[in-house]
Amino acid sequence: MKKTTEYDGGRRDDSKLWAECAAGSDAAREELILANRPMVYWLAKKLKVPYNTYHDLIQEGMLALISAVDSFDPSRNICFSTYAYYKINGRMINFLQRVEAKAPTPVEDAVFESGEDGGAALYDAPERREWSIDLENALSQLSERESDIINALIMEGRVANDVAAEKSIDVSNVYRIRRKALAKLKSWLGIESAQEASKA
Repeated sequence: MKKTTEYDGGRRDDSKLWAECAAGSDAAREELILANRPMVYWLAKKLKVPYNTYHDLIQEGMLALISAVDSFDPSRNICFSTYAYYKINGRMINFLQRVEAKAPTPVEDAVFESGEDGGAALYDAPERREWSIDLENALSQLSERESDIINALIMEGRVANDVAAEKSIDVSNVYRIRRKALAKLKSWLGIESAQEASKA
């Protein structure tokens, strides 16, 4: 089944830039930010916010991207595009919850990044981008029900009440299944370890 989220990011080998960035190069840091900026605009477009909110949403996304560049640890074997996607999407959703009272999914149950940058997204690309393979492998390990809940709430942005009615289960069970599935994905993708490393 074709995923509803398709970010056609270019294939890049930024290992040299990351090494320079880790050594304190402002130029390398800036280049990494600029190279990944299209993801911010793509995510903002997917959220389909009103025009008067769009500019602020982009600003939130850029702040999250900068935070992702500054906290990313290449040695954790997590692709940066995946890592940044969680942070950017999570911060955008937090912003929408603050200003619009309704966002695609509740942040407290969609945490791939701790703190203010709760994350909530899974994405794929038309080709098997190297940063999406880890996600595909992790998703395939979820149970059918867990996968259905993740797809409905996170990828499709549906509300829990609708999903609960469709599945003939309580809303509390929907939240429980989502929380359990996200915890599994977080562990399998090594994001929890990356969080601890960034706090050290």
